[in-house]
Amino acid sequence: MEDIEDLLIGNGSGSPPGFRLPLNAVGVNLKKNKNKPKLHAKQLSETPISSKIPGTQTIYIKTFGCSHNQSDSEYMAGQLSSFGYSLSDSPEEADLWLINTCTVKSPSQSAMDTLISKGKSAKKPLVVAGCVPQGSRNVKELEGVSIVGVQQIDRVVEVVEETLKGHEVRLLNRKTLPALDLPKVRKNKFVEILPINVGCLGACTYCKTKHARGHLGSYTVDSLAGRVKTVIDDGVKEIWLSSEDTGAYGRDIGVNLPILLNAIVAELPSDGSTMLRIGMTNPPFILEHLKEIAEVLRHPCVYSFLHVPVQSGSDAILTAMNREYTVNEFRTVVDTLTELVPGMQIATDIICGFPGETDKDFSQTVNLIKAYKFAQVHISQFYPRPGTPAARMKKVPSNIVKQRSRELTSVFEAFTPYNGMEGRVERIWITDIATDGIHLVGHTKAYVQVLIVAQESMLGTSAIVKITSVGRWSVFGEVIETLNQINQKSKSVEKMLSEEKCSPCSDPCDSCACSGESEPCACGPESCGGHSTLEQSDVLHNEALREDQNRRNLIGWLLRKRKNQAQKMVENGIASGSQKKQERAKGAPEEWGIVDRALLGGLIVSVFTTVALLIHLGFKTMSSK
Repeated sequence: MEDIEDLLIGNGSGSPPGFRLPLNAVGVNLKKNKNKPKLHAKQLSETPISSKIPGTQTIYIKTFGCSHNQSDSEYMAGQLSSFGYSLSDSPEEADLWLINTCTVKSPSQSAMDTLISKGKSAKKPLVVAGCVPQGSRNVKELEGVSIVGVQQIDRVVEVVEETLKGHEVRLLNRKTLPALDLPKVRKNKFVEILPINVGCLGACTYCKTKHARGHLGSYTVDSLAGRVKTVIDDGVKEIWLSSEDTGAYGRDIGVNLPILLNAIVAELPSDGSTMLRIGMTNPPFILEHLKEIAEVLRHPCVYSFLHVPVQSGSDAILTAMNREYTVNEFRTVVDTLTELVPGMQIATDIICGFPGETDKDFSQTVNLIKAYKFAQVHISQFYPRPGTPAARMKKVPSNIVKQRSRELTSVFEAFTPYNGMEGRVERIWITDIATDGIHLVGHTKAYVQVLIVAQESMLGTSAIVKITSVGRWSVFGEVIETLNQINQKSKSVEKMLSEEKCSPCSDPCDSCACSGESEPCACGPESCGGHSTLEQSDVLHNEALREDQNRRNLIGWLLRKRKNQAQKMVENGIASGSQKKQERAKGAPEEWGIVDRALLGGLIVSVFTTVALLIHLGFKTMSSK
């Protein structure tokens, strides 16, 4: 089936977001089943009318891939929900499946193939979105299903409606970028994933995403700043900038990344309640802006964290990949940001076994990772993607690729990036629930994951915590004070986070994360990472407050008494889900004091008394009969 042109009677600008087109304006392939028996009038009258009314069905959405894909799914969910469709996490209960796909690696596309097969077996109407149909529209698995392209997500309601009628719809043309103000249903209501551009300027020999997302297309600075203002009013507490290459932003419209970042930062609340996370950026396009980007990363409302993929520690392999930078240029990015931004954390990516990679090339990669001991390294084996230049190159034997991947993973997992944090006091921003259902997930200014035991009402807030123990992938903390309104925080917190004065950020100061726009600052929560030491009186005061609060909530108190035991069970696989091995937290359960034993004894006596009363009432009722 050929690609369908978007047709509008009278104009070619496309329909407004949320509006539906008549059937003759959407390209469809009407499906006919000659073997399907005809329904008699009685059968037709018994057919539930609600199942035929557009907007009354239930939709299951499955998303593969990056944060940009996640944002696209949230936009599609928002439009469907606004039109009346129900959203379900249960594929069995859904009337239609919407599958948003990823083409970066073979395993993700294989997972898509499996899900499509299951949907067809279950006779579910299917709509496939994302990079696979956009970049490989003729793959066999897409036969007989509807397709919506990456720049056609504002037409998802039309596609779903026609698919539910039994039509096959295919919308793949690239026109203007989808509007940023489309309805949206966020997976996490406190996190806005904001796409700042689509596509990229690169031509990496292994990359299939370029085939799907295309050449660079940037949103305007004003539209993005306006979106930030809107989502903050909606209660969002974290904004993630997302794209295929954040560093390339604006080069197609005459601006650059620092201009955008400064415009967005200007919209962030001054109380520090909403944080900004800058997305993945390749080295070539930030080399000329390192100082400006470092200044933004020092801002109190911006996480001191950046994802900069290196892919290989060998210049020869980087050339074969057509990455357009050298290892030394990557080192310049890391060294400069680490020097200029206190507490800076950098994540990177490595591809093991790229075609032509020798033992020497791989050794250079291992040495690079050992030299920097990155806290986060995403390690993957090379997967040849159809239609890419690398797919035609001579491959490294698969057993060697796997062996190199295992070796580099062992090197990486031996690092202890969070050693030394125990006992430190940090400010964190809390936005999620851990997979164990017990801990909440927060992040420090340096984007270190902190797990705390606290009420769900703390989601969307900021807090001062004391780090109690560290693991390989995250640290555990204990809440000292919640900062619901930073501008009204108590004097004890101000004292806690401003014990020392620090000089301007151009001078060495490990705990300062001052904005370059400000005067010499105090190491407070609005200006620093919160690494200063508490005075003894503050510690005692806060310990007393916590003990009083815990005793008012017996369940919370019992959980905290056993936090060391819980740590042993949750350190593996919490929140990130991608790491394989976790260290076990050390420590034994605290011994119970006299008051503790008395409380527990009272609880047990109460339970037995209640049971006895129920038994007595039961016998009394029976005897009265």
